[in-house]
Amino acid sequence: MKLVETTETIHLTIEDTVQNQRIDKVLSSVSAIGSRTQAQYLISRGAVLLKGKPIKASHITSLGETFEILIPIVSSEAPLSGYDIPLEILFEDEDVLVVNKPAPLVVHPSHGHTDKTLVNALVFHAKNLSMGFAEKRPGIVHRLDKETSGLLVIAKNNFSQEFLAHQFKERSIKRKYLALVYGHFKSPQGRIETLLNRHPVQRKRFASHPTNGKVAITHFKVLGESIRGFSLVECQLETGRTHQIRVHLSEGGHPIVADSLYGSDGRAKSLKSGVLRKRIMEMDRICLHAKELGFVHPKTRETLFFEVDPPSDILDLKKELGL
Repeated sequence: MKLVETTETIHLTIEDTVQNQRIDKVLSSVSAIGSRTQAQYLISRGAVLLKGKPIKASHITSLGETFEILIPIVSSEAPLSGYDIPLEILFEDEDVLVVNKPAPLVVHPSHGHTDKTLVNALVFHAKNLSMGFAEKRPGIVHRLDKETSGLLVIAKNNFSQEFLAHQFKERSIKRKYLALVYGHFKSPQGRIETLLNRHPVQRKRFASHPTNGKVAITHFKVLGESIRGFSLVECQLETGRTHQIRVHLSEGGHPIVADSLYGSDGRAKSLKSGVLRKRIMEMDRICLHAKELGFVHPKTRETLFFEVDPPSDILDLKKELGL
């Protein structure tokens, strides 16, 4: 499936009823946009222009300003197809769906992964998923890396997607992960806060930067230590940046086991046990698992909480290491 994105251009002139307001709020009332989250998405892409230049979401409108808005239209040479991949569904109603994603399953189609993703499985399973502007990511509110397993909540309509997205933005979603890492920590628990941005050289990686990037905050607690030089760590996300836990742990000298992108291969090669070294080097996932997820239901306003154990490959390795 080849995905092609084009744009439709619309123009918005500020009248007296919407002057002196934030532009993201004004755009949310435009029918082609529909929500503040979608408006902020367009602004972040540089798709809202004033006098030919991108604006910020905090821009305050003035009477007579005319904005050029580039609405993305995602289409494909073939429709997004469903694929019968077994899903472990922990909860489902007409608004949301909670799944336990296995590793190494990709969440949504992208370059190099055009089918057989979690989204393809969701399309096969549920015919009504929230689309927003992203046809190749229906229902996706947050993501897990391909190599990470664990809990994901899926929106089944646009209202649910907007409601859940707001919770992620307000940092009210509860998320905890288990990570099996190299080394022992100096402190049994702590808080890591950095600015994350793409690595200046290795573009597949992210790295902390002293002045530029998005705020990333991770709370950690050591649950156990192995005499063989490993630790079991619980990480709670306050923010949800790409590769956040992987970066924070590796930069602290504790790369996640089997995470070759963030330097764990060197630690694996130095292991004295050839059997353990071979086992880790042959893993097709990293030892990171999203074990807890809590959120407020979009319709009922009930607080829902889910917890799943790590899969057998992590549990077996954890047992072998005496954790």
